[in-house]
Amino acid sequence: MRTQRIDDVDIIRDYVEIPGLGVLDINAFVIHAEQPVLVDTGRPVERESFLKALSSVIDPAELRWIWLTHPDRDHMGSLFDILATNTQARLVTTFAAAGYLTVEFPVPMERVYLLNPGQDLDIGGGRTLRAFRPPLFDSPMTTGFFDSGNGFCFSSDCFGAPMPTVADAEVDDVGVVSADTLRAAQLLWAGADSPWVHTVDRARFAATYDELRNEAPSMVLSTHLPPARGQTDVFLDFLAEAPSGPPFVGPDQAAMEAMMAGMPH
Repeated sequence: MRTQRIDDVDIIRDYVEIPGLGVLDINAFVIHAEQPVLVDTGRPVERESFLKALSSVIDPAELRWIWLTHPDRDHMGSLFDILATNTQARLVTTFAAAGYLTVEFPVPMERVYLLNPGQDLDIGGGRTLRAFRPPLFDSPMTTGFFDSGNGFCFSSDCFGAPMPTVADAEVDDVGVVSADTLRAAQLLWAGADSPWVHTVDRARFAATYDELRNEAPSMVLSTHLPPARGQTDVFLDFLAEAPSGPPFVGPDQAAMEAMMAGMPH
């Protein structure tokens, strides 16, 4: 796990190697605003490493907001550790996501801040984070946001792509990866993470990314992709192609056993 600084955002970068799929980034973000924001909290199995990386870029006690883009395990690994040690930070999420969390965890509802797509979070100094539903998602509880302070888009799972190698997954900007490699990987991820995209009405789906087109963010920061500067037009073209992309079919038991047999012991 390592960190990368872009403008006033620190990225806490992790990855996981998925047999038969590739190497998938798992990123969280710290926005150094007047009221600092942590976006997602890593994987549960890497809690110790995540908290160490977080402490290297900010004193966790200084955080004022924890924006949970959705409550999947790879986004909420250290959430309750941080809430327990920082009693002033508030959890930004949706009504549905908060309810989902209460099935397993004692959520301090007095510290939850509910925010719907289209609404703004004021993080001080006239800076706001405007929530939106990313065009592609694996959870209906997902919210990304546009940051008025730096012009970045935080897209959660949307635009993710399993890279062919660890080296590709660890690049500082995805623009150095071959365009064909990136497009194929994003289409693979769309089919695996948002399989419903293959059944959508194309015109209605296209309308879901009008806001992204209008915002034209200078940087897209996805949970599952290296940082992407100046890639908005490329990503819009990918979204137009996603409904006709290949369906994802995972390995069956025989294929998995064959892959495992080829792994070093």
